[in-house]
Formats: sequence, C-alpha cells, structure tokens
Amino acid sequence: MKEIETGKSHSAHSSGGRVRKTAAIQKKPEKSDNDTIQDIAEGLPEKLVRYENLPQVVLVGRPNVGKSTLFNRLLHKRRAITDPTPGVTRDPIEEECVLPGTEHRVRLVDTGGFKLEREGLDDLVVARTLSILSRADLILFMVDAVSITPEDEEFAELLRPMSDRLLLVINKADSPERDYQAWAHMKWGFPATLFISAEHNRNIEDLVEAIASRLDFSAVKTVDLERADIRIAIMGKPNTGKSTLLNVLLGESRSIVSDIPGTTRDIVEGRFTWKGRGIVVLDTAGIRRKKKVNDNIEYYSVTRSLSAVTQADVVILMIDAQEGLTDQDKKIAAFAVDEGRGVIFALNKWDLMPDIKNSFEAARDKLRYFFGQMAWAPVVALSAKDGQGIDKLMNTVISTYSKLCRKVETSRLNKAVAQWMETTPPPVAPRTKFKLRYALQTSMNPQKFTFFVTKPEAVADSYVSFLKNRIREEFDLGTIPVMLELKASRKDWRER
Repeated sequence: MKEIETGKSHSAHSSGGRVRKTAAIQKKPEKSDNDTIQDIAEGLPEKLVRYENLPQVVLVGRPNVGKSTLFNRLLHKRRAITDPTPGVTRDPIEEECVLPGTEHRVRLVDTGGFKLEREGLDDLVVARTLSILSRADLILFMVDAVSITPEDEEFAELLRPMSDRLLLVINKADSPERDYQAWAHMKWGFPATLFISAEHNRNIEDLVEAIASRLDFSAVKTVDLERADIRIAIMGKPNTGKSTLLNVLLGESRSIVSDIPGTTRDIVEGRFTWKGRGIVVLDTAGIRRKKKVNDNIEYYSVTRSLSAVTQADVVILMIDAQEGLTDQDKKIAAFAVDEGRGVIFALNKWDLMPDIKNSFEAARDKLRYFFGQMAWAPVVALSAKDGQGIDKLMNTVISTYSKLCRKVETSRLNKAVAQWMETTPPPVAPRTKFKLRYALQTSMNPQKFTFFVTKPEAVADSYVSFLKNRIREEFDLGTIPVMLELKASRKDWRER
C-alpha cells in the first residue's frame, strides 16, 4: 500500500461536535508489529466438541438451605446468586459441570425453594421445581443441619417415591458438633445421607464421590462440531418479553413468565437448533436505571446480565414497541457495542401496535433517528407471545454472526484503505501530520482492525468513525460493530 502523509486541522472537531472515544480505540503502543501478527496465528479455534446424554443432578429443598452455594461450589464459580434473603433463586439454572477432582461430567441444576405458604411467584417457582424432578438422574435433597421445618417434612413426603435416586444432603454442618444435631433428619428413612458445609467446603469430596457412585456415565458421548454454537443473549428492561422469547425459542417453559417486573434474576440458559445451526440462548434479568436498583439481589442480577454480554456473540435487545426506545436501552446497546457484540433491536409486543402493516418502517426510522450511532443495527418486529417474527429474527441472528466471523484479506484491506485516504484525505495541519503504514484485521468476533500509523494521537476521532463506516461498506459488515485500534509504527508494511 502506498504510504500517505496526512494530518488534521485544529478546527476539525468544530462542526458537529467531538466524537466520543470508546474503549475500542487505544492510541498507545502495546506490542510490536510482529507480535500483533503472531497473535492472529495463535488465535485459531480449538477443536469443538459437545457432550450429550449427561446425567442430570438436581438440587432441591426449601429456601435458604444453601442450594445455590453448593451449586457454585461444585462449579467452582459464582454462577447462581447467593444471598441470605429466602427465595432468591426462581428459575431452574442449568450448567454443565465437571465434578471436582474427577473427569465425570454432569448437568447440574439449581432450583427455586419449596414453600408451603406461597404468595406472588411462589406457586410458579414450586411448580417448576417439581416438574424438573421427573427427568433427574439424581436428586440432592438439601436441608439445614440445625432445624427441620414444615417445608422439609412436606417435601420429604413428596420425594419419598423417588428415594432410589435421592441423596439426602444435610448442609450447614460446619463442624462435627453440628452433626449430632442433624440426626433428627434420619427419621425420614432415606438410605443415603451426607453431612456437609457448602460454604466452608466441609465433606465436599465425600459428596462428589457419592454423586459419582450413584450415576451411570456409560451413555455419555462426545460429538465433534464442525462449527461453534451461536450464543445469543436476550437483554432489555424488565417486562419486555425476554423470558417469553426464550421459552418460544426452546419450545418449553424454561423461564418463569409473569407480569411482575424482575421475575428473572439469574441467567437462564438453553440450547436449540435452528436450520442446522446450534444456538445457545441466555435469558437475562431486566436492567433498570441504576437509581432504581435498591437491593443487593437486583444489583447482582443486573451484574449477571451485563456479564452475559461478554459470553454472547449476538445481543437481542428487547424493546417494548409501544414504549419505544429509552435511555436505558441505549446504555445496554452501547455496552454491547463496546464489547464488539452484534446487536439486534427487537420491537416486541408488535401485535398491540395499531396499523401494523404501515407502522414498522416509521418505528424503525424513528429508532434510528433517536439513536443515530446505532443506525447500522438491524431492527425486527416481533410478537414473542404469538411466535410472530421468529423466523425473521433468527435469520438475522445467523446473518449477523456470519459477518462477525468474516475474514478480510490483508492485501485487499490495504488497497481499500489507500483508496479511501486518497479520495477522502483527513484534514491537514502542519504540526499534526502522520503517515499510515498499513492496516490489519487483528480479530474476528469481535471484528477488530488495527491501523499502524506514525502518530496515533494525530488521527481525528471523526476520521476514525469514517474509516469504520467505510470498512462496513467495503467488506459487507454493515450490520455489526467494527472496533478500530491505532498503534504507533515506524516500519513500512513492505518491510514487516
């Protein structure tokens, strides 16, 4: 590529305001040119496999007996929200787990607490807990070492027909002295009993050994995948239909659906196949404005939701079609873009909109007008409750993902950049000249490009935006975010 000498004027920012820098644009050198090129070679994907027919281990019990604490302990990560408040967990949370200290894989399920006196969502939580027991290979019935409650007694009776696949786990037995207090649980007659402390890691090795000995792993098999599953995160404000969409996509009631805002707290995950593509979908808690988040549980729910963005390839941002785009929606979308994720605006509850045939274009144009920075993002009309618009949504997901994974040849990129700078050179000022050495695609999914220049600080933000827009146009990346990094370099691309 021809080396081009350019610069910028001090007045370049005066028309239209200064473009805000994002975390994706860094202007200080970090590695040498050769290091950057080597990173690409080392970033090749590893062999992809999926495990099928994993035994399912379900944790059940009344609220606040430590189910989520044990769930996190076995996973070796904070997957489920733990809090002293009873009833934090609502939806069953499933996760593939390698039992600590073994090579055995299981599907571990944390469930909502069993209650006798129920209000609000309690009936739905208990119903979901009971429904999942029928497909459990092993049930961990968890109780508190110190006390037995009416919920424990009632649940023990419900579980008695399943005693052949049940392990009674007496939790919060923090010391041998507490074991003596726990012998009262023996009256239920369950043959397999263990004393543990999930919080303090007491007797967890014995529990793992007991779990492994009660399961049959002979049916487990690995399937080599030609390509990775597409991971999508369903995001948005409370009550926009996120859980309804998850259940429609999975074809089952995985998430509890209610008109009560904030029903979903943890990330609920499921997998399905769409037109031959494996899809992993994450349902997240609704994200309200920070000043309205007034308790620890909701704070952790929001934190988990934002972490789902980093786990996903594509974010489906659910927007109430009647309410329209809000400032909170903009913040969620901006966070996803900063992470380099594809974003799809889903205008849900479209069945409630008047004059449906003629209003979509107007609603789409209005959204793009009020959120001009995201004008490139696709918009889909949706009625998750009725299943309308699902085909269009999923086709858009697959198209977006394919663009996130597109490889751009270095020679083609540099030829295109040379043409852009020749036809639309940046503003020139005597003291801010720079030379563009070469450009390189440094990652896919997210799409990231690195431009090596002599003076990164001399490149105007407006010109960075121009380059990103041209990359989208030239290489058919028009519906995804493009991350652009500037690095200092004094070596010509022909000498690298």
